[in-house]
Amino acid sequence: MAEYRGKAIVKGVAIGKLFFYSKEKGQVRRTSVTDINAEKARYESAKTEALRQLGEIYEKALKEVGEENAAIFEVHQMFLEGDEFNESVISIIETEKVNAEYAVARTGDNLADMFAAMDDDYFKARSADMKDISERVLNVLMGGVNDNTPKEPVILIAEDLAPSETVQMDKNNLLSFVTRLGSSNSHTAILARNMDIPALIGIDIDKAWSGKEAIVDGNKGLLIIDPDSDTLSEYEAKLKKQKEEKELLKTLKGKEDVTLDGKHIKLYANIGGVGDVADVLKNDAKGIGLFRSEFLYLESDDFPTEEQQFEAYRKVAQMMAGKKVIIRTLDIGADKQVDYFKLDKEDNPALGYRAIRICLQQPEIFKTQLRALLRASAFGNIAIMYPMIISEDEVLKIKEISSSVKEELKAEGIPFDENIEEGIMIETPAAAVISDKLARLVDFFSIGTNDLTQYTLAVDRQNAKLEAIADTHHEAVLRLIELVCKNAHEAGIWAGICGELGSDLELTERFMKMGVDELSVSSARVLPVRQKIRQSKAFS
Repeated sequence: MAEYRGKAIVKGVAIGKLFFYSKEKGQVRRTSVTDINAEKARYESAKTEALRQLGEIYEKALKEVGEENAAIFEVHQMFLEGDEFNESVISIIETEKVNAEYAVARTGDNLADMFAAMDDDYFKARSADMKDISERVLNVLMGGVNDNTPKEPVILIAEDLAPSETVQMDKNNLLSFVTRLGSSNSHTAILARNMDIPALIGIDIDKAWSGKEAIVDGNKGLLIIDPDSDTLSEYEAKLKKQKEEKELLKTLKGKEDVTLDGKHIKLYANIGGVGDVADVLKNDAKGIGLFRSEFLYLESDDFPTEEQQFEAYRKVAQMMAGKKVIIRTLDIGADKQVDYFKLDKEDNPALGYRAIRICLQQPEIFKTQLRALLRASAFGNIAIMYPMIISEDEVLKIKEISSSVKEELKAEGIPFDENIEEGIMIETPAAAVISDKLARLVDFFSIGTNDLTQYTLAVDRQNAKLEAIADTHHEAVLRLIELVCKNAHEAGIWAGICGELGSDLELTERFMKMGVDELSVSSARVLPVRQKIRQSKAFS
């Protein structure tokens, strides 16, 4: 028996055979060609097939992991159709008179190296995307299909996994992921959370392990290979209990979100698009606490029109049939870059020109979104919240713009909810500290704990090297949350949490005692959080 310790990114226990996943890459050789046009045609044909495959993967991901997580495959399509990739491939074929395989491989390596060398973490992450894209085209050109996927339930081990590789696998055959590379914010980590299977990173994988019996302990960050009989029996009992608990959770559907001593909580779900609503309803969330509207912008080649946005917001509001839908205005910038916004490169994008700062400096973009949101409010129970607030002046400017849009709609005879709730996200220490003043200007607070933690601790949450000190339970963060709740209640408004901490069961009871009124979590976490709420006390 051998034990290896890594970092757990999804909790839980899995038992099964190890399956080593590797990319079956053929060797790319550089060969001279005489018919350049024929070689360019080969490339165009391979590109078309690769785009078709990406479209299929997107549709599969949409059903299995939701719109927000499927969006990466639309990004891959955009890169593959973009000038930068295509012009490079064609140029290499034409100028060097070489085969398409070599041109694609070199283009992929060049662009991957370029992104990897950038300071910005978002662009660094695009390096893996470029490799994934070029390898897909190469696979088509070389006539191979990488079918090195498990055909029975296994614990999958790999150096790393590209998002497309993860999604293409039959999730019924995936008991767990274990990789050497990756971070808790990687696409694969997000997919594992949505699939609700235990996952570990940071373990030095050995191909020779393939086929061996193993245990993944996602609670302790442990991989156990060739467990002895006592250890296996111990974990079989834990796995049985885990399955029983999941079945038991299903009995909580339809139950109230209320503590043992009578405090009622609004338990909502976070979504990234219309496609995620089915999971919200399936897991019995009582509303949507965070609709990340920026994915309408990330998935578009140009600014989405008022009508496009209205249709998306209206559809979600109607699907939720009167339940609360809180929509966050666009939060572009930092790790979410969009070419057509033409944002300047910044040394510290997380602290830069992003979110509400863009909206207030480019009010034409902001007004288009507000018109769409307000129009949609006539079709359901919509609320609006504004991200990245640091001052009273910002809130007053927002209210001024919102009021002007409402007046325009009235003048045009367009109906909307004139009593629509408008709140702000508390993501900065500045907003938390002056929350007593901000509370007098808005209808509610929603605490974004991911950003609040990184700004309070001065720790970049995208930097894997800093994960050891990115303490989400840091007392400074928790005291700020408590202060925000206190100031909200004194002003007569409610306060919720929509960041990752909302689903942290170790903090649920403390949040109840702090006075948190609402928790918004991923759909898969609604029932576990409901169970914890019903086991907690708020007043003693």
